[in-house]
Amino acid sequence: MERSFLAYLRGRCQSLRQVPVGIGDDAAVLDPPIGRQVLCTDQIIDGVDFRSDEQSLADVGYKSMAINLSDIAAMGAVPVAALVTLSLPKTNATRIAGEVYEGILQAAGQFDVAIAGGDLSTYEGPLALSVTMTGDVHGGEPWLRSGAKEGDAVLVSGAVGGSLLGRHLRPTPRIELAGRLRRLATVNAAIDVSDGLSLDLDRLLAASRVGAELDVDQIPIHEDAVARSRQTGLTPFQHAWSDGEDFELIVTMSPDDADRVLRCKELSVPMTRIGTVTGRTGLWKKSTGKVERLSPQGYQH
Repeated sequence: MERSFLAYLRGRCQSLRQVPVGIGDDAAVLDPPIGRQVLCTDQIIDGVDFRSDEQSLADVGYKSMAINLSDIAAMGAVPVAALVTLSLPKTNATRIAGEVYEGILQAAGQFDVAIAGGDLSTYEGPLALSVTMTGDVHGGEPWLRSGAKEGDAVLVSGAVGGSLLGRHLRPTPRIELAGRLRRLATVNAAIDVSDGLSLDLDRLLAASRVGAELDVDQIPIHEDAVARSRQTGLTPFQHAWSDGEDFELIVTMSPDDADRVLRCKELSVPMTRIGTVTGRTGLWKKSTGKVERLSPQGYQH
């Protein structure tokens, strides 16, 4: 199975200049990065992160790439190459691998990522996909969670909540947006929304040893959160606050830079200011004459 499938992959994977030697040798060869290099990896497993009996395997493959692309975007980097490891059930392994790779190759083509190699194995267990991705930072330093400063504006891209209605399988990694933000502003801290808006924001603030006062009425709620609320009985805000798998970006920057970003008409997705970084740790809701402590919620691994 492995030899024939590797021949198939060599024919399907596009050759990109950043990977002069890809699938077919003992290891891939990458050209040296232009600036700083970033690396990330993520694994998804059938029955835990997706359900192969309910969801398209091409969508599952796409998601395995997209979640790593979102991490690259959160670092303010440009994706370069990926190593893909598939652990396949013994039954129908070749068919499953082919369907999964349709989604992987769609994401790779969309974001100019070279599939540089990886591994294939079959076993008595569920389908599992592991992607390791490299990215380059073109000018400046990678964005970290730990750089938020008191007085920074807190911005979020797009709208959040209700992703489990389907967006979580085909998210849009904010690679283009990250590149535009890098040219427009100095981003002090960043994180992507994978486990929940409030939980991921709280992680960023904890890494920076600061807090934030939020204008919760400004949090952009996705229409899917409204639809989801009809199914669950929770409010649209509760879904926006904690659902996760939106794969939007949370960034902090100076108020002047935030104003410049918010005025920009050329962003690939709208940005919304939802709060201000404070010296007092934790999440706080601004209301008339007082502040109220908020509890971060989301998916705990």
